[in-house]
Amino acid sequence: MHGRSGGSGGAPVLLPLAWTATILLGFAASVAFATAPPALRLTTPGGQQVYWWSEQSAPTRWPAPGLLAASAQWRPAQPGVEWAQLPVRGPREASALRLIAVRLDPRQVQLSLRWGVDRATARPAWDLADAPSDAVVAVNAGMFVDALPWGWVVNRGGELLPPGRGPLSSAFVVTRTGGVAMIDGDDVGTWRARGDVVEAFQTYPTLLTGDGDVPAPLREGDSIDREHRDARLAIGLDRQGRVLIVLTRLDLALPAADRIPVGLTVPEMSAVMGSLGARQAALLDGGISAQLRLKDFDGATRDWAGMRQVPLALVARPR
Repeated sequence: MHGRSGGSGGAPVLLPLAWTATILLGFAASVAFATAPPALRLTTPGGQQVYWWSEQSAPTRWPAPGLLAASAQWRPAQPGVEWAQLPVRGPREASALRLIAVRLDPRQVQLSLRWGVDRATARPAWDLADAPSDAVVAVNAGMFVDALPWGWVVNRGGELLPPGRGPLSSAFVVTRTGGVAMIDGDDVGTWRARGDVVEAFQTYPTLLTGDGDVPAPLREGDSIDREHRDARLAIGLDRQGRVLIVLTRLDLALPAADRIPVGLTVPEMSAVMGSLGARQAALLDGGISAQLRLKDFDGATRDWAGMRQVPLALVARPR
């Protein structure tokens, strides 16, 4: 498993000069905000900074949506699809971030996986350009090791990869009737034997489990890196059964700054998902792999591109 940036496939990436400048600015921000509290702020439309989460008083459970959900101005994109953007600020190099949140109703969209490993080269080969023309949402799925996704993958009812084992793993499942579920990695065997799973993938680490519970390793101990910052991508389910996908982007007025892999820690991303109303959630492959496509109600396509190709994607299409 890759616990820091999530994923290791693809060719080396050479950063343009503008990105190098942005990284240097990030290091400068690290120094400038070295004494900033380990907390997250929301920038209101009026420019006010509202603290909504801190490491010192972080909840162990999100029993209900928080400030992010109350502040999100959800915009319809397609039937069963809505999205919102939220400016979030954190300490050090996370001092200027934007959250892109997409909410899907599985009763109105059909969810399926796209296998993206090139047969000739055995390398990851999927990016947003490969999304179906009728896709209303497309996003890279799971985590991957070298060329292949990590863990269990089921596509069109056929098992492509067997389950993986690891701490804090979760699986996203689509059943034959179109229902969706997020399950703990230890429960994969039970679902595997049911015979009604048509799409599934494993991922890690789990951000929320049960009914909004924050896993203990995200709060204490050293089994995961709780300090590393990266561009993040997560998937979850809310209490209405909707799928919630959240991407972070650096929010600086510099060319291509939004694609710099700087962002939140794992505990902070858990808080984002809980505050937006997720009861279960897990990270997807972030860093330079993170990529998301949204087709708006007027037919316009909004892309938040990644910098590498990936071996697996989740696609939503109209029912």
